Amino acid sequence: MDSSFFIPQPFTQHLESGSVSWQAPSNIALVKYWGKREVQLPQNASVSFTLSESHTTTTLAYSRIDKVVDEPVFEIFLDDVPVPDFKPKIASFFKRIAQYTPFIKDYRFIIHTSNSFPHSSGIASSASGMSALALCIMDMERQLNPNISDDFFYQKASFLARLGSGSACRSLQGPLIVWGTHDQVAQSSDFLGTAYPYEVAPIFKTYQDAILLVDKGEKQVSSTVGHGLMNGHAFAKARFSQAYDNLHNLKTIFKTGDVAAFIKIVESEALTLHAMMMTSHPYFILMKPNTLEIIQKIWQYRNDTGSKVCFTLDAGANVHMLYPEQEKEAIHKFIATQLAQYCQKGHYILDKVGNGAKKM
Repeated sequence: MDSSFFIPQPFTQHLESGSVSWQAPSNIALVKYWGKREVQLPQNASVSFTLSESHTTTTLAYSRIDKVVDEPVFEIFLDDVPVPDFKPKIASFFKRIAQYTPFIKDYRFIIHTSNSFPHSSGIASSASGMSALALCIMDMERQLNPNISDDFFYQKASFLARLGSGSACRSLQGPLIVWGTHDQVAQSSDFLGTAYPYEVAPIFKTYQDAILLVDKGEKQVSSTVGHGLMNGHAFAKARFSQAYDNLHNLKTIFKTGDVAAFIKIVESEALTLHAMMMTSHPYFILMKPNTLEIIQKIWQYRNDTGSKVCFTLDAGANVHMLYPEQEKEAIHKFIATQLAQYCQKGHYILDKVGNGAKKM
């Protein structure tokens, strides 16, 4: 498969006006993607849990315009408030996908979006946001060509989403999604996210994710900038090799349900991600003091109780606590009594592994 696969033939139908709505989840990477090449292609393969309760809902209203335009015509609102700061990223996205969705040049768009979690705080809001928008655009394409299959619909939506935000291609289906070519993972692709194709033990199918909101503000350094700093990074080659090995080793772990081995890889991946940030040029730190306090508390709790809880981090200060479903009651008590004090205003999100996007 290459990108030309997604260039459509001319449509025989057209749409005048209407609207479509999709809800797409966030995801949390277990093996991290950090560093990209060309147009939104990953330097290493990654795998993620699709989440259930952390999602973006997007409505795309469209109306046909009289002439084809070179610049995309759109307005965007977050929680019904205009967000001009979003416009450059969305405009860039429309331009990148234009050759694959040429019909978008015929329309004026109004985009309404909302998150179930704080925007730009390291909970992959760009992933869920761009995947929801890509699904809306593909909904339009399916109306123009009703013969496209469900498989093609989701493949192309993932392909398009990737052009807006790399990790967005992992936010359409679930529960485990691989992005990036890996010679030990069948059908894996740099161009789109694919369902993890091998056996997964029951314990991982109901895994829980509590997101501790240490900092709900804008990140000091965007993920786009951070990815770029991997070019020429002194440790980049070793990091990409480590990610390859970790994804390969997860095949056995997922199959056998070896949670202890899962913990070692997941926590190592989280700390390595932030180590890459701290050793880039220029270097930067996205963790906060309370991030480290929570990590230490998790380690102590695990040591004291024998719990199988672990942590991971995205590109931000917030902590994702991953744990088996049977520990849910005890972990919720642990969070409420010992960890909530380290969260901004005591806020956290109780989430779990989910199955992907849905049309609204």
